[in-house]
Amino acid sequence: MIKQYFADLHIHVGMSESGKWIKIPTSRRLTVREILKEAANRKGMNIVGIVDALSPLVLADIKRLTEEGLLTAVNGGGYIYKEKTLLILGAEIETREPGGGLAHTLVFVPDIQTMAAFSAYMSQFIRNISLSSQNAHMPLQQLVNIASNFDALIIPAHVFTPHKSVYGVCCERLAHILSDKEMGQLAAIELGLSADSDMADRIGELAGYTFITNSDAHSLDKIAREYNIFALYELSFKEVAWALSRTAGREVKGNYGLNPRLGKYHRTFCTGCGFIDTGGLMEHCCPECNSNSLVKGVFDRVNEIADYPEPHHPLHRPHYFYQIPLEFIPGLGKKIKDKLLDEFETEMNIVHYASHTELTKVAGTKIADFIMSARAGTAAIAAGGGGTYGRLLKI
Repeated sequence: MIKQYFADLHIHVGMSESGKWIKIPTSRRLTVREILKEAANRKGMNIVGIVDALSPLVLADIKRLTEEGLLTAVNGGGYIYKEKTLLILGAEIETREPGGGLAHTLVFVPDIQTMAAFSAYMSQFIRNISLSSQNAHMPLQQLVNIASNFDALIIPAHVFTPHKSVYGVCCERLAHILSDKEMGQLAAIELGLSADSDMADRIGELAGYTFITNSDAHSLDKIAREYNIFALYELSFKEVAWALSRTAGREVKGNYGLNPRLGKYHRTFCTGCGFIDTGGLMEHCCPECNSNSLVKGVFDRVNEIADYPEPHHPLHRPHYFYQIPLEFIPGLGKKIKDKLLDEFETEMNIVHYASHTELTKVAGTKIADFIMSARAGTAAIAAGGGGTYGRLLKI
């Protein structure tokens, strides 16, 4: 029987259990062990993807967890943590197009053995294979052709951000840098924190792809700030692959992401004076300080390259739910958050299921009102830009 599962497929590993850095800068607490504990027990995630398993240090930690019995290999790929959360192994790899633009791409494989072989092969192109998101010194086209030989799911990451993304800095169309065959080898498209499906579906070539929304977590707290609902028969890498390709009833049933205005790259921003444009600026100079230090926001980049003035959603596109993580709720500190978790067990239960009355008993009326308005999509928001997140306005 088809069941629904919460999934966050873009979580970074900060440090190995041997004390060596994997992803700089991130939290020291972001070890594979702590990620699994946080995702399963506090966040309520059923599927997690770590995107630094190309590192032999990360693979060693995963092997250790299997030897301890905390992770068990699954028929069909992936590893089950304590019989409740599926771990799939991924790598975030940086490529460079001939014009100089850098892009990040997620590559997921079914097991430790395949990732070890992929890591060994990629080490001839990547100078320090132990560190995260290293430049592979190749264009995306070459990476797609290599990864396809390793039973990989290939997913361009945070595709509109002004730093290291395909549409943000590399091209106006994937068809300009990939052949039809190579575009067909992409498993999905990751939207990123500053975009939603309304924005992405203004670009015609994306209509055939499944969209996913993930946290890109650099700390434990950021896990599940964006996530998906997958409809699967069971937890396995193969089932996830079938959901992305919408095969035999498996599918992504919903995308849960920040309102794009909360994303830190949503609007154009001046690095010189901090000006955030909220009116659709078309000039190349900052109207406040007259510098040419503007970083184009996702909103303005999509407007620049879109095929359509309004989204053209294909029939398979699921609803995009604006989800506001607890960290964005004004006045909700660690003490109250811990009380809520003690009462409702996971953040998913707090964000989606607890009633206003139940929330009020634990956190008070004001916090309950914020959570309910966030759930309903009616919260007032000040837009983010230039690396600064947007924020909820106080009621």
